[in-house]
Amino acid sequence: MTRFRPKARRNHSIAALLAIAFLAVVSGCGGGSNGGTTTQGVPKGQAAVDNSTYSGGEATPPKTAPALKLRNSLGQPVDLTQYKGKAVLVTFIYTHCPDVCPLIVSHLKTAQAQLGPKAKGLQIVAVSTDPKGDTPKTVAAFLKAHGMTGRMQYLIGSRKELGHVWTDWNIVARPDKAGRDLVEHSALVYGIAADGKVTTLYPANFSPSQIVHDVPLLEQ
Repeated sequence: MTRFRPKARRNHSIAALLAIAFLAVVSGCGGGSNGGTTTQGVPKGQAAVDNSTYSGGEATPPKTAPALKLRNSLGQPVDLTQYKGKAVLVTFIYTHCPDVCPLIVSHLKTAQAQLGPKAKGLQIVAVSTDPKGDTPKTVAAFLKAHGMTGRMQYLIGSRKELGHVWTDWNIVARPDKAGRDLVEHSALVYGIAADGKVTTLYPANFSPSQIVHDVPLLEQ
């Protein structure tokens, strides 16, 4: 059984990270919300704790990542298991998000740059939270605007296809109650180790230095 076990050596708990992440969802990707808990966004059967090895929250014990099989914005099939042997970062975003999603992608880009040659051992995978708005055209424009063309996978699909993934990963994704074509969604980044197990968790406002520190460890 995976458990939450705080460690005294770090001064911010995983519960705090998840709370921060949820607040980021509320304020940046679709307005207010009347529900939600600080454990939203953790894959089913998965928990995480602070640790003294990784910069992100660490799952104890790590568990095999939920299934993730979709097509990318180019129409190519992508299966998360094909990246075993590499560190993988999985996040859930949408192309016309006004601030939180661009922030996540910007920080991932910065982390790639800071990793230098070590970035070859990292695969970034984004999963759409907006099946209507995320099309091959909008994704291509988004990746180009953020300098990430060819540097990350962006997976899209029908509401049914994406819905299965959201459920497996315990992701909240719903239209903003205020309208405006915005989407409320869980804004987290999952670190998958080379053995295919969810090992670390990062809030939307993570520091690129956390990724730079953790990627070599996730590759082991």
